[in-house]
Amino acid sequence: MNQLRNYFVLAVLVLSACILYVLKSKTNEPAPTTRTVTLPKIEIEEEVRGNIVIIIDDFGYRDDSVSEGFLLLDANLTFAVIPGHQNSKVFAAKAKQRGFEVIVHMPMESTTKTKGEKEYMLSTSMTSSEIENRVEQVIAEFPEAVGMNNHQGSKATADKRIMNIVSNILKRHGKYFIDSRTTAESIAETTMRSRGIPTMRRHVFLDNENKKTKIREQLYKLVDKAESKGLGVGIGHAKRNTFEVLKEEIPKLKEHGFKFQFASFSVE
Repeated sequence: MNQLRNYFVLAVLVLSACILYVLKSKTNEPAPTTRTVTLPKIEIEEEVRGNIVIIIDDFGYRDDSVSEGFLLLDANLTFAVIPGHQNSKVFAAKAKQRGFEVIVHMPMESTTKTKGEKEYMLSTSMTSSEIENRVEQVIAEFPEAVGMNNHQGSKATADKRIMNIVSNILKRHGKYFIDSRTTAESIAETTMRSRGIPTMRRHVFLDNENKKTKIREQLYKLVDKAESKGLGVGIGHAKRNTFEVLKEEIPKLKEHGFKFQFASFSVE
């Protein structure tokens, strides 16, 4: 009987040991790990119906709700600042700080009566060194400027000597040139291209007639150009009606797939 009892106790002990071993084995098993899989982000390019470049000329004359209004527009716009006025340098610095592109609006001689900025004007009667000094002076005055376009200039932009000198200086400083095309006789664009200066010409003037209906009409000519050719370059001026039309139309155009670009986007 004692022997049977001993066998029973031994069996219980062996069984208990087995149970403890199994339980211990399970607790020592590593906990299941959770793996995070990061899928590559797929960027879907928005379809662009056309690229619109708008340059607004003649900043520097004013410091008011109109000039401030342009700085609040939600688009990549290029502001051409005319040198020699009370607000010129202040506006250029402010525009760059707000994220806009700044260029010099260089006064040049016209075939008709040339107005204003006599101390900055490039004219055919000047020596080559005088022309060079004036362009260098303006570039030094506006460190924010990444390029240049002509203010007036129907005579100067048709003059090969002047355009060659301007191109040399722009190349030296790494600036581009936009031909405002104030005359069909302009050789500014072709000269710049031949000298390796990034350049482009204006396609549409927005506000030769200072009426909102006409400005809107001209803006949509620019839109048509951008849609048909992929790029349209327009020039307007720091005028209240121009500002109000752009304020109304820019959101609509962006919503319909048009992209506003700085003038530097257009040059080649």
